[in-house]
Amino acid sequence: MIRSDSEREEVDDLNLEEKQRIVENIHKRFLDAEIVIATDPKGLNVEEMTKLRRQLREASVEYQVVKNTLLTRASENTGVAIIAPYFHGPSAVAISYDDPVAPAKILSKFAEENPKLELKVGVMGNSLLTVDDVKALSKLPSREELLSKLLSCMNAVPGNFVRTLAAIPAGFVNVLQGIKDKKEGEEST
Repeated sequence: MIRSDSEREEVDDLNLEEKQRIVENIHKRFLDAEIVIATDPKGLNVEEMTKLRRQLREASVEYQVVKNTLLTRASENTGVAIIAPYFHGPSAVAISYDDPVAPAKILSKFAEENPKLELKVGVMGNSLLTVDDVKALSKLPSREELLSKLLSCMNAVPGNFVRTLAAIPAGFVNVLQGIKDKKEGEEST
């Protein structure tokens, strides 16, 4: 199809507007992110990519393949800017807003099972995470596990406190019983 110059300009403007919208959207997500992990998904087929996205979505993690130039622009004035030099070749980013361990666990495990997925780098806050850092993060307990342990500790404190308080009167009663038994023993002799 042959387009006139004015039609080409409209298409270019639309593409430019669409690109700007994508950059603004990703920029907002980068600002809100707890952790961002960049990967190289080249070689993954549709079935594998769908499986990975499903696992990440179930953990409330966004995963998106985006052009490197758009990722670089979106990362400007965010903590993610420190990993912008790693946006080359095929790039996809995993973004988590609350649990930094979940994407690390899922991506590390998936990369072990599917060597075609390459972990590039991550950023948490303003700290650069190497591939080894991401793998170390994946070995930490998940947010749910940590909350569960915290809750069990918090439940144990009042229980132990109540048992301690209950033991004081019981101990006092035992002392009084011992004194009574001793006096009764002295009176009988």
